[in-house]
Amino acid sequence: MKIGETILDIKGATIFQNDHLVLSDVNLTITKGEFIYLIGKVGSGKTSLIKTLNAEIPLKTGEANIIDFNLAKLKRKQIPLLRRKIGVIFQDFKLLTDRSVYDNLLFILQSTGWKNKRLIKDRIEHVLDLVNLKFKAYKMPHQLSGGEQQRVAIARALLNEPDIILADEPTGNLDPDTTNEIMNILFEISAKGRTVIMATHNYSTIQKFPARTIKCEGGKVFEKHSYNQVIELDILD
Repeated sequence: MKIGETILDIKGATIFQNDHLVLSDVNLTITKGEFIYLIGKVGSGKTSLIKTLNAEIPLKTGEANIIDFNLAKLKRKQIPLLRRKIGVIFQDFKLLTDRSVYDNLLFILQSTGWKNKRLIKDRIEHVLDLVNLKFKAYKMPHQLSGGEQQRVAIARALLNEPDIILADEPTGNLDPDTTNEIMNILFEISAKGRTVIMATHNYSTIQKFPARTIKCEGGKVFEKHSYNQVIELDILD
């Protein structure tokens, strides 16, 4: 798949959290290499949309194709294959506190079928180098700053060379300077051809690092072209 080709296409989707309707008539097309902000108030559906893309929430109505997977027809045995093509970054890092940075990454690779020790070592060193942490591989999470822990989380998301990065409020617990550092890394990832979809409520970050912005509001999904103009996505179809 080349940069600019469609990597996510959603048509007429309805998203539920358990039996609660969260978003209806969702229409959204995203291409490979795009950086996308997903904004909206708490409870507006941002996280539910991300969980749908990652197959944590099943798609019951409508169509959605992500990478090479049809979410409406996704079988349980296909979910691990989908998730290897999607990297996820969380606000609270979700690192294993009882093991080193290296062993956090080792755990993920072993869990996803990697067996060759040389290839494992090379891959871990490579992703840590990408986030400028190659000299802190054997530090424990509590020995790292918040920004360093988030960089480990980004490295973890990159381990299996995913096509899409889903970042759910990745700078929510970080100070402004560290936020800038993390945003620069995420934009570098996007510039190299990976799609990044980032949920955030930090409007100052969006102003400093502008990119295409999608808004969840009132059970709908809109494309926000400016701070004063909101257009429903299905108008663009």
